[in-house]
Amino acid sequence: MKKILAVMFAVVAALSCANEEKRIFLASDYGIVPNTGKDVTKAVALVLEKIKSECDGKPATLLFDVGEYDFYPDSANVREYYISNHDQDNPKLVAIALEGMKNLIIKGKEDETGNVSEHTGTRFMMNGRMLPVAMIDCEGCELKGVQIDTRVPQITQVEVLENDADKGYITYRVEPQARYKIVDGRFITYGNNWEMQPCAGIAFDGKTGHLVYRTSDIAVGVSDVEEVEPYVIKAPWRDERLIPGTFVAMRSYYRPTPGIFLSACKNIKLENVVVHYAEGMGLLAQTCENIDLSYFSVAPRKGSGRFYTTQADATHFSSCKGIINSEKGYYSGMMDDAINVHGTYLRVVHRIDNYTLVGRYMHPQAYGFYWGGAGDSVQFVRSDVMEVTVPNRVAEITPFDKEQLAGCTEFKIKFEQPLPQDIANGNYGIENLEWTPEVVFNDNVVTNNRARGALFSTPKKTIVENNFFDHTSGTAILLCGDCNGWFETGACRNVVIRKNRFVNSLTNMFQFTNAIISIYPEIPNLADQTKYFHGGEGKGVVIEENLFETFDAPIVYAKSLDGLVFRNNKIVQNNDFEPFHWNNHRFLFERVVNVVIENNEFQGGFDKEKDVMYRF
Repeated sequence: MKKILAVMFAVVAALSCANEEKRIFLASDYGIVPNTGKDVTKAVALVLEKIKSECDGKPATLLFDVGEYDFYPDSANVREYYISNHDQDNPKLVAIALEGMKNLIIKGKEDETGNVSEHTGTRFMMNGRMLPVAMIDCEGCELKGVQIDTRVPQITQVEVLENDADKGYITYRVEPQARYKIVDGRFITYGNNWEMQPCAGIAFDGKTGHLVYRTSDIAVGVSDVEEVEPYVIKAPWRDERLIPGTFVAMRSYYRPTPGIFLSACKNIKLENVVVHYAEGMGLLAQTCENIDLSYFSVAPRKGSGRFYTTQADATHFSSCKGIINSEKGYYSGMMDDAINVHGTYLRVVHRIDNYTLVGRYMHPQAYGFYWGGAGDSVQFVRSDVMEVTVPNRVAEITPFDKEQLAGCTEFKIKFEQPLPQDIANGNYGIENLEWTPEVVFNDNVVTNNRARGALFSTPKKTIVENNFFDHTSGTAILLCGDCNGWFETGACRNVVIRKNRFVNSLTNMFQFTNAIISIYPEIPNLADQTKYFHGGEGKGVVIEENLFETFDAPIVYAKSLDGLVFRNNKIVQNNDFEPFHWNNHRFLFERVVNVVIENNEFQGGFDKEKDVMYRF
């Protein structure tokens, strides 16, 4: 793997240098200066046009001074983007649009100490609902030493001041940067170009920053409210768990745009970049090849008082290939996972002839973008039992329900080989095997977030090593695969989970949270399954040399897996929380074969009869 990474980074370096003298463009030379509060959106767009015209793909750097730069929606770049796993509302308002750029570095200037930390670095501040940075069809580009934040987040944090559980009232203080109004007793938050009433909340312990034990997604008091004084609200809200000093991130489930959007890009590096807030993912990459994240973080800005960061995942990779390398990152306070890697199943909705069918994007947050091309290797999966058929190749693919790719939900696909006769209805999905990456997730910290830690759904080699999963609230690592709900591919064949530390996962219940490590494909009809979804062919999942510190029982849950090794791990029991999980087995397996559990250290002992449960 190290050899592969070295080759990848050598290619990136070659593309960046290309034996050409690198031109340096100072943003300040074009009137783009920090800490003025003035809108720099148009000025940045003009200098990017200049760089593209004059450099024509030769290496160049756009250098920003230390400080804050403000971007406003009124002068944003207006684009039609269909972004995987986000709400498909268009147009998008883009602060910095990089389109067709090659070998460009956008960099925050270091201070005199060489420090590009969040205290002294370059910060891009959004003033409204916007997509901060988009890279479309770029190659060999880098984003270095910058932060992304917003003046008025769509998530609104409140602090519980008083909880009168007997009368069913909670009094809370609204965070100072928020804007709100009370209309007919309803607590409404708003910004430059948005307005909403929160519908759910995540509770954080004000002392530790951890999600409050056994709260998960909670109802929030935003109706029939009374303003006691400015920024202090009294609401009919009954929840005894929210003691004074608790902070609640009030939110919707809307996710219009990520903080950084990469599409159809190749050899991209993000280094020392921090996303402090985004109304969707922190980073969303789709149909990209080779992405390197080094010291990339999604974390609250120090001094902001916030516990929350992104509305959804910190990083999300949809239908990518090559190598995804994520190292030395810090991920905290997001409303979903630190990383999610997957492809997208199309569902077969119509068979035209023995070689041709119509496949449809099914999830409302996943359509309208490139799915595959001629020559791509594919396989079909029967969605009720999640079993695959013989592979095939795409001979021709065209949008079916629209004339153009943008916004289409259906494709007409002709294959090189005849289709099996039973692929004729909505019970089959199509997986593109061409757009599947190798993944290295190494030396990262994942902490104090909602839902899960890391999700992987790729048949290529996946290494999860030397990470610290600290109070992830749900499952720390999930291997999924789902052709029924999220329609996220696919089966994992070669996963190594090694030398990680897990501290107090499973303090809350979310989807797929059956154990600290959950191997959980969605299989509606497991009883009729005859094959295994994950693993096989002598490959599977290896979990070794990890430290699990837990207050509860479940360590590993697996479903439909051929090949699991759990060895040389240490399990330390603590009393930090009261055990509550429904799964009281260390290992719970449903249709799992070829299991090896050996040379592990269990504090308090290990009883194979009690601690290991097989079903089916």
